[in-house]
Amino acid sequence: MILINGKEIAEKIKKEIAKEVEQIKLEGKKIPHLAAILVGNDGGSLSYVSHKVKDCEEIGFKSTLLHFKDDISQSFLIEQINKLNQDPDVDGFIVQLPLPRHIDEQTIINAIDPRKDVDGFHPVNVGKMVLGLPAFISATPFGIVELLKQYNIQTQGKHVVVIGRSNIVGRPLSILLSQKGLDATVTVAHSKTYNLKDLCLQADILVAAIGKPEFVNSEMVKEGAVVIDVGTTRIQNNESKTGWKLVGDVKFDEVAQKCSYITPVPGGVGPMTRVGLLKNTLLASKKII
Repeated sequence: MILINGKEIAEKIKKEIAKEVEQIKLEGKKIPHLAAILVGNDGGSLSYVSHKVKDCEEIGFKSTLLHFKDDISQSFLIEQINKLNQDPDVDGFIVQLPLPRHIDEQTIINAIDPRKDVDGFHPVNVGKMVLGLPAFISATPFGIVELLKQYNIQTQGKHVVVIGRSNIVGRPLSILLSQKGLDATVTVAHSKTYNLKDLCLQADILVAAIGKPEFVNSEMVKEGAVVIDVGTTRIQNNESKTGWKLVGDVKFDEVAQKCSYITPVPGGVGPMTRVGLLKNTLLASKKII
């Protein structure tokens, strides 16, 4: 079994981006600028956004964080988005999800200028991605595809089973993996899928992206399969100083024994998601999408 070290690959890519930013500075050109809007104080979102700010500092990007209380109105949030849309210094920005229940997420996503949508969630970017046109690719699917490439994991002709059909991970990843160049045969499974265990046992590459801690066990994985764990859930752990630990959608200890490759949680897909955002911001600054 080979452990897919997302943290190591992410650091490698960040160094490559930092080198390019240094060249941009030497040429006197505009430094890439990533902004983030955070609404409320969700622990996971706070941690994720703080990591993004730190990433920007490390590679030389300019970053801006707009943090609002969770009782702001939807119209106020759209006003802030419009300001970023019109700010020539901001190359790309994200609105951190999830949002409070009184704010409609799709309305907010639609309000973002597709040219600054570095999360890759806007329907324009999703549509371009489906057609194989240049687009901002959702950061997590980008990170997963990059990990497969970095570890020279063959996808052509392989059967990939993606458990989860979210618009952020499952759906875009299934489309990317089936496109020319990757050429996988992809099955998308979900909560209504019959005989899920039997289906998973057919997978050469199994992607777990359902948000259910340790859902995938060794009886669902065939010998020698590649397992990509997208899940991140905090569960109680009295042995930890924090009182909790982070686990994925896969029972790592028992599944790892059957795998050829597997991503850990943490340190697998997570760091690559943040790198995907940085890559998109760099592209946005070049105005080529």
